[in-house]
Amino acid sequence: MFRRHKPSVAEHKKDFAVHGAALPGPQNDMRSFFNLSQLVLSAGQLRSPPILRHSKITYFEVEILDAQSKRQICVVDKVPPSFSLLDVKHKFHKTCPQWNPSRIGLRLERNGPYLKDSISIQSLAVSSIITLYFTDLGQQVTWTTVFLTEYSGPLLIYLLFYIRLSSIYAEEESTESFRHPVVHLACLCHCLHYVRHLLETLFVHKISGGHTPLKNMIKGCAFYWGFTSWIAYYVNHPRYTPPSFGNRQVIFAALAFLMCEAGNHFINVALVQQNHSASFPSPTYNPFTWLFTLVSCPNYTYEIGSWISFTVMTQTLPVGIFAFLMAIQMSLWAQKKHRLYVKKYNMGALRKTAMIPFIF
Repeated sequence: MFRRHKPSVAEHKKDFAVHGAALPGPQNDMRSFFNLSQLVLSAGQLRSPPILRHSKITYFEVEILDAQSKRQICVVDKVPPSFSLLDVKHKFHKTCPQWNPSRIGLRLERNGPYLKDSISIQSLAVSSIITLYFTDLGQQVTWTTVFLTEYSGPLLIYLLFYIRLSSIYAEEESTESFRHPVVHLACLCHCLHYVRHLLETLFVHKISGGHTPLKNMIKGCAFYWGFTSWIAYYVNHPRYTPPSFGNRQVIFAALAFLMCEAGNHFINVALVQQNHSASFPSPTYNPFTWLFTLVSCPNYTYEIGSWISFTVMTQTLPVGIFAFLMAIQMSLWAQKKHRLYVKKYNMGALRKTAMIPFIF
């Protein structure tokens, strides 16, 4: 008979040590899964690597040529599409410091119109290279300086003639001759006209930050200052004769002058408010704005009305010639603005005229 062998405790532990660790069990699987979970959690959330996006910005090269000789002056490179022409002028100034941005004139064609500073470079681009023609505009001044200089001169010049300086008139005639009341009234109206212009330039008009050549300001000053000297010399002369119809003519013309001055002011205020809206100014409860129903540029209508009234009030030839020349110049300005208004606000169906109702 075979006798059953019972393993001892030492043999049992030896077996377990050799085979027990290799045998899979449910407890070992759970423990391994738990350890793996802890490892994943401790490592943090798995993230995919970021995707690098390269922005594609097209830069332009602006080639600047001399408008007379077609010689290349410089090349402004790495110009982004968001740049305006004024930005290009500033970069051009850094390359060529002798030309200030205000005196740089750029054109697409040699004989074409000058481009505005606000125009976008992207709107000019046909390819990556943009060719512009340069012209030196000369010494420049701001529009505010132009208006203040043109209007302050006549104000001071007229007063010099009004006080009758001995260097202008004969001293004996200046002290002994009697002054007609129209002389004092004409001085008051003339000063009121230019004081209004100066105050509106400073506080009403929204003048652009643009520039104009110095020679244009000199021509404007020569026109206004010269005619003021001629007008003031005759009106304030010791031998000046009053109007033919006396006080009736003077009073009627003075009232018309004041009405035109008031109308001009209210129209200028309405035009400033129009810049903040998308529509053309319409007449309001103010009677002076009712002229908008007939003409596109009532400010010029009132301006000419003021000088015609001043001509009737003083009855002098120099004032009449000045009023005639101003009417020609303002009619040209009015026609130009009228065409812009018709195109911008579609006013063709309103049948308005430019400056004079029903006529012009």
